[in-house]
Amino acid sequence: MIVLDPKTSLILVIAFINFVLGAFVFIQNRKAAINQSFGIMTILVGSWAISAFLFRILPVGTISFSFAYILYDVAALLPTSFLLMTLLFPPFSMLSKKVFSFLIIETTAIIWLVNTPGAFIQDIIIRDTEKIITWGPYYLIYVLHLLLLFSAGYIVLIKKYIAATGIEKQQVKYIIFGTILPANGAMTTNLILPWFGIYDYYTWLGQVFMVFLVLFSGYAVVKHHLFNIKVIATELLTFIIWIFLLIRFVSSATLTDRIIDGTILTLTIVAGTFLIKSVIREVEQREKLEKMSIQLAVANDELKRVDEAKSEFLSIVSHQLRTPLTAIKGYISMMIEGSYGKLEEAQSTTLQKVFQSSERLIVLVNDLLNLNRIEDGRIIYTFAPVDMGQMIDDAIFDLKSMAENKGLKLAWIKPHGMPMAWADADKLRQVVINFIDNSIKYTATGSVTVGLRLENDYLVYSVKDTGVGMTPEGKARLFRKFERGEGGRLMYTEGTGLGLYVAKLMTEAHKGVIKGESEGKDKGSTFSITVPTEEYAKKNNINQKPIEPTKENK
Repeated sequence: MIVLDPKTSLILVIAFINFVLGAFVFIQNRKAAINQSFGIMTILVGSWAISAFLFRILPVGTISFSFAYILYDVAALLPTSFLLMTLLFPPFSMLSKKVFSFLIIETTAIIWLVNTPGAFIQDIIIRDTEKIITWGPYYLIYVLHLLLLFSAGYIVLIKKYIAATGIEKQQVKYIIFGTILPANGAMTTNLILPWFGIYDYYTWLGQVFMVFLVLFSGYAVVKHHLFNIKVIATELLTFIIWIFLLIRFVSSATLTDRIIDGTILTLTIVAGTFLIKSVIREVEQREKLEKMSIQLAVANDELKRVDEAKSEFLSIVSHQLRTPLTAIKGYISMMIEGSYGKLEEAQSTTLQKVFQSSERLIVLVNDLLNLNRIEDGRIIYTFAPVDMGQMIDDAIFDLKSMAENKGLKLAWIKPHGMPMAWADADKLRQVVINFIDNSIKYTATGSVTVGLRLENDYLVYSVKDTGVGMTPEGKARLFRKFERGEGGRLMYTEGTGLGLYVAKLMTEAHKGVIKGESEGKDKGSTFSITVPTEEYAKKNNINQKPIEPTKENK
């Protein structure tokens, strides 16, 4: 009857694990040369473990000698397969015919030497229940064979590490540090220590060490990004528990113990599998998030670059357009007033339309230029006393013909005794004109009423119309960049949706409040802003110094 001791049982388990790992990596990509070479190496490692298992359990005799030969035949092939795998490992290295021929001849010679009676293995003896192999005169040649080819494999990997970049460099580094300890551990316990007569308790560790070589190599082959250390730690811990329980199961003395140990092993395998899958899933999700974060960072940098290019483009275009447009508007205004002679009615009407179009273009250019300056922190506000009544008078004069051409009543009764506002005249004028211009555009019939009143030390400028009005959804989108109301999109196709957004930023810079109100669709709208009076602003130290560009954005 064959009795399995714990060490022999562990060797059997190791063989099983090697075959499973090899099959897993191979089926990931059966056509890839690296997967094929790794599969061959794991078959050899598994066969080496099976040979060691059979050698240990069989009685001393002819068959025991046969498996001793097989044990070292397979071991002789391991460094050869490892070297071939390193040559195929990314980045791929061409294998010359001379090198390949040398490996075949050298390995074949070593195997022939192993199987020559008395040359490598002289005898098998029993010492304290442990089988001991006594070595022949050519044992050192076998050791040199393993040292030479394993060393050649690591030299190849080191050269690849130096030459590689990115992921491939990480893969090569991983396989170097992940396999060098198992390979050297196996050689120490199975070759070097036996040479010095230290054999009894350590040879079985060779197969244990080699399973880690297979494990780390497999990860590096399969995973381009390599496995997270958390996954490795979880899997190794789980494998150790499985191995321990499997040994208990195999070595159980009674049927009852075997049933209990078998049940525990089965439950542990199921639980461990779920644990490993959950950890792998967590790591993969984290890696995806990290990858997405990197992609978002790159996209964000690209967006910043595009935004800077956009801002620079808008700045250049706006500056280049504003000067000729102002000149065009000025000359047309002089022609309409008769500075170059009396015009016929058709000529005057046409010029009025040209004047209105030029006015729209100037407003648009100013909006773009101001938006660019505001967002870049380059706009300058210079505050001084401003007569808002006179400013509104001028705006009414410029836009009156536009309202008349649409048949609208543009109502404005200038109040008397209004205090001076504390504002930047150029910026405030843009807001004043924008409100009247918008109301005229979006009102088909009825009137546009302009108002100015004093309320709690603030001047309130308002424009009320009988136009398209606003829905609650439309009101919620007011004052957003590039946002136009539904009425504007349907009734008036020109415009960028920047006017109210710029007006909001400028009003807030004046420490005022901007509002847009409506009772509903087709019920008209009222837009208003508040601007502090000169007296109130000075008393409360509001905008008493120019708002300069920030130092970093000058």
